Parts: sequence; C-alpha cells; structure tokens
Amino acid sequence: MKKLATMTIAAAALALFAGNASADMQKVRIGTEGAYPPFNSIDSEGNLVGFDVDIAKAVCEAANFDCEFVVQDWDGIIPGLLAKKYDAIVASMSITPEREEVVDFTNKYYNTPAKFVAADDADFDISPEGLAGKSIGVQRATIHENFLRDNFPEADIRVYATQDEANADLVAGRLDLVMADSVALSDGFLKTDMGKGFAFIGPDYSEPKWHGKGVGIAIRKGEDELREAFNAAIKQIREDGTYEEIQSKYFDFDVYGKPTS
Repeated sequence: MKKLATMTIAAAALALFAGNASADMQKVRIGTEGAYPPFNSIDSEGNLVGFDVDIAKAVCEAANFDCEFVVQDWDGIIPGLLAKKYDAIVASMSITPEREEVVDFTNKYYNTPAKFVAADDADFDISPEGLAGKSIGVQRATIHENFLRDNFPEADIRVYATQDEANADLVAGRLDLVMADSVALSDGFLKTDMGKGFAFIGPDYSEPKWHGKGVGIAIRKGEDELREAFNAAIKQIREDGTYEEIQSKYFDFDVYGKPTS
C-alpha cells in the first residue's frame, strides 16, 4: 500500500505539472557540470552532450517541462542550486546522507561503482597500508574525495577541479593512481588514446555511507511537487523504452543497477 500510494502521488504530481504546462509550460533550469564524460561534457561545437544531458532532456519531455541548461563548475554546483541559479542538478550527483542534509533528491537514475586506475604494470597493494604515501588524484568535493580521506588517510591525496585534470597528471607521471566513477574512468579515459597503458586496479567500491544510493536529480528542499514530477518522469522513461534507448548510446551494460524498492 505504501508503495502504491507513493506511485499515485508521483503520477498526480506529473499530471499536475503537465496540466499546468498546457497553458503555460513550466520552465525549469537544469544545472550540470559539462566536464565529466561520458555523462556530461561540451563537444567541439560548444554543445552539452552526454548521458546526464540526454536523461535530463527525456525527463523534461516526459514531465512537459521547458528546460534550459546552466553550466556550473562542480565545486559550486550545490551553492548555485541554493542561490536559485537553476532549479535542479542533473550532473551525476550521488545521493549521500551528507548531501541530503542540504538538498532533496529524486529516486536514482543510475548507479555504478568507484574504482582506482593506475599504470597497467603497477603492482600496488590496494589497502590503506599499501597505499600509504602513494599519490592519488581525485576530483574536488566529490564522494570519491571523501571516501579516500576516510579510508586511505596515509595516502597523498591530491584534488583537482575536474577529473580530466587528474587523469592528465596520472599520464604525466605526477600521480600513482586516480579514483573516480568506474564508467567515467572507463569511457572518459581508459577507452581513449590518452588512457593507453593504464587499467583498473583493485576492487569495486560501492559503500552507501560514502557512495550513496545511486545518482539522482538534486533540487532545493521543500520543492516536493517538482521532485515528484521528476520521479514520475524517471519512472515513465524507464517503462516506455526511452531510458534503454539512451543507455544504449553510451553503454553496453545496465548502468541503472539493481532496482530499488
């Protein structure tokens, strides 16, 4: 009954927004980073592209929202939401307890683990003791930075504004390893010419305390109608085949992860 009631509320919220939009389409501004391929990046013609971007467009269409994108550096993306520069964040933001104290989230729209990458001939002991003193690159203000600081306290953790900058320092020999989302590292680095000679090392990491419950759309607290309209739209694109169509453009596996109740 509880699950059915939640679904009914979500559907009603979507219908409410769609109904209002028929006379005056709801304008929604979407904040994203534009520097995290294959999820969000800017192509050679200056266009925002990526899985996050296509999902945002599909969700906006399902909810009958008139959406526009705003590009924002990652370390200012939540402050930008709170300052009302945009109405929602669609930028591979994981749903973590720390962030839930500041913003609200929709249900997840994907969930993938974190991993380390190092030179393919590296022989590191992937443990807190084994990585003591080793230099590890990570994007600033991410779940991966928090995870490293709490679990590898003796490592030399170096933070970067973007993942691309961390990857570049790894290639240049200024880092021993990098850590990030496994798909971002695979598609955005290892499968590129720049990533030749590098490989994943160590286990998958998907600890709820640090890595959260998957990636969701962040909105300001208290905007429940917007959140439920997004939830209903995510559900709709999952059911009508749109999600699978978008996913197949970028991945050859199920990026959504295990269903949540």
